[in-house]
Amino acid sequence: MLEQDLQLVEVAFKKYYFDHFDLLLIPERSSEREFGYQKFNGGMNRHISIKSNEELRLMLITNIPSDVYCSNAYYSFPNLPMSEKDWKGADLIFDIDAKDLNLDCRQEHTCIKCISCDEVSALQSTCPSCKSTKIEIKSLTCKNCINGAKEEVVKLKKILEDDLDIKKEKIQVYFSGNEGFHVHVTDSPYQLLGSRERNELVDYIMFRGAMPETFGMKKYKPERSSFADINEKGWRGRASKHIFGSKSNRSKTISEIIKNSDGYSIVQHRLDSLKDIIGVKIDPNVTIDIHRIFRLPGSLNSKSGMSKVLCENIDKFNPFQDSCFIDDEKTNVLANCPTQFTLKNIKFGPYKNEKVTIPKYAAIYLICKGLANTTLIQN
Repeated sequence: MLEQDLQLVEVAFKKYYFDHFDLLLIPERSSEREFGYQKFNGGMNRHISIKSNEELRLMLITNIPSDVYCSNAYYSFPNLPMSEKDWKGADLIFDIDAKDLNLDCRQEHTCIKCISCDEVSALQSTCPSCKSTKIEIKSLTCKNCINGAKEEVVKLKKILEDDLDIKKEKIQVYFSGNEGFHVHVTDSPYQLLGSRERNELVDYIMFRGAMPETFGMKKYKPERSSFADINEKGWRGRASKHIFGSKSNRSKTISEIIKNSDGYSIVQHRLDSLKDIIGVKIDPNVTIDIHRIFRLPGSLNSKSGMSKVLCENIDKFNPFQDSCFIDDEKTNVLANCPTQFTLKNIKFGPYKNEKVTIPKYAAIYLICKGLANTTLIQN
């Protein structure tokens, strides 16, 4: 980030933490967690122990971080190197990101920025100006992307509550501050699971590796009685609903599968096709990692300038309004953004290398995306 842009963003971030410190949610057992932060144009600082709101406030105002993090893990000594921390358990955290949904709309609000010549253009594999393949993908999330991510959140919560018997009040949903949601599960029977066991849990949630035998279809001499009932809990019941359609159709469908010499492959094909329907599109690496540090609730996301906030009502939550806390002071920027975006119910763009005067929250958003700057504006 260029120096003048950096100053603008840092001042805006510092003001946010001064004015909205009450939005930061210090997690339970904070003294057992590892904190960390990253500065603009700087590296990661980890292995920090914070025991109070006062210590956190001092860190934020003193360092003006681009991003603030906190571990899902609990340690006896959170400020020591990883090998000496003494791991005591970790919350379950799931990351649902719109970019992983592969929605058609992303073509409309995604562009590229060439690393070689800074040219910004519509989504393509090479820079149209210098033909370089060294490009950055820039996405300005739309309402459709957020709605798609919300659907995955609802699916995930249902599995956590119905299949894993996690109490509703132990599940918290946060908007990540950029393109998706983080789902936190605290104080659950799964806190002591290691990475290998969490990987198995991820397979279950994503509906990965489903085999016909799990649902009653044997490769040789299948038996009617072994097929899953549509009223069963978990994988077997949900998959059966889709395979059989209804309880009245179950017997007929099983007969057709058993009689078919290729019945096993038919069931496998149907199970494979259900991955996107039954499975939840989470980032598996996030949940598996028992030493990861996650964005602190209430902190700003340097990729957008928006805040990670708790979603009390996922259906009514509007991130472009409810997560946008930077002030609306008029700000001049040179914007180069080929797609339109909406913040606080106001539409901005597209802009083609033009000087514009826009609210600071929109200016910060574009600067964080690398699609605007103040340094090159001619006086």
